Amino acid sequence: MTGDVLQLDPTGEDARRVALVERIVQLRVEHRDLNDVIDRIRERADVDNLQVTRMKRRKLLIKDQIARLERELDPDIPA
Repeated sequence: MTGDVLQLDPTGEDARRVALVERIVQLRVEHRDLNDVIDRIRERADVDNLQVTRMKRRKLLIKDQIARLERELDPDIPA
């Protein structure tokens, strides 16, 4: 493979982007899992509304974290 040159990232930007993507994936999994747990809890007769409310709040916080990290990963740059 002549002519192919391995480009190294001396700033560490590639590693930072990979870390952001990995964190976003982790948060999406946690968000999905919380949604599944909330759905199962609601099916029970003895629903703990406080617990459901706390889980929903956690889910919203996770959603906000995902949005923040996605903006950091791909910020809007005005033309």
